[in-house]
Amino acid sequence: MAAASGAILIRVDQSGLGDYTKIQDAIDSVPSNNSELVFIWIKPGTYREKVVVPADKPFITLSGTNAADSTVITWNDGGNAPSQSPTVKILASDFVGRYLTIQNTYGKTGKGVALKVSGDKAAFYGCRILSYQDTLLDDIGRHYYKNCYIEGATDFVFGNAASLYEKCHLHSISKGDGAMTAQKRESPLENTGFVFLGCKLTGSGGAVLGRPWGSYSRVVYAITYMSDVVQPQGWNDWEDPTKQKTAYYGEYKCYGPGSKRDKRVKWSHSLSNEEAAPFLAKTMIGGRGWLRPAPTQFRKNSPIVKMKPNEN
Repeated sequence: MAAASGAILIRVDQSGLGDYTKIQDAIDSVPSNNSELVFIWIKPGTYREKVVVPADKPFITLSGTNAADSTVITWNDGGNAPSQSPTVKILASDFVGRYLTIQNTYGKTGKGVALKVSGDKAAFYGCRILSYQDTLLDDIGRHYYKNCYIEGATDFVFGNAASLYEKCHLHSISKGDGAMTAQKRESPLENTGFVFLGCKLTGSGGAVLGRPWGSYSRVVYAITYMSDVVQPQGWNDWEDPTKQKTAYYGEYKCYGPGSKRDKRVKWSHSLSNEEAAPFLAKTMIGGRGWLRPAPTQFRKNSPIVKMKPNEN
């Protein structure tokens, strides 16, 4: 476990006043099998690069300054396998992303992933994640997203992670046949699924809350505002009726015009207090054991520098 008392500070600044001008160069400077907290502070600007945090470099934070729209990581790639197109790939454990816009501008002609998260124990605060199809590949591991904005049209949150989205905003730009999630849980023995707690769903056209990429797909929306972008049926079976018996799709105390359940598919669930309880805390992701506050002390090599970054 990395020491939590302070973090090594690396500055990225396109003007040349930091340690590096490119984000990837800063990541590359972190030694393999890193065991210390590393805080890579990215000054405002638009960074046109693909970024990878390798599996052997845990405990890295990538952070903008205070608002996600001022620090943008952007690329244009798509049409190939989802694992190849991401603008940003997180393969390492114990990663934190803060106040960043991560986008793929590939557009409407195919799959273009903005962010792929495959490391365990990853957390994102105040980030904007933007694309059209397959925006966020929430691949594997335990993940936490808070106060994030996620935009897309088709399956724009997909994968088989165990993830809690708290106070996040999902915005559909579908023309009418979109799907907000495509969760890939393939066995009842897997403790994976997506939970949206205290979130907001908006957009144009229409979209379902989810469809089953995996037979045992699991998605729960709790205490979430649903605009009329949510289609009345709520969910679909991806043209495979057998998945109606195995997918687990639940709603709990949601509100707004899209939350009405009178026309929902019969195989979705209106959760009781008892049924919803496991999804209303960080239990599924074990978050209390690994989520950490932002560091307030930084050092470059030996001297300690006291700073006060924005709260999560």
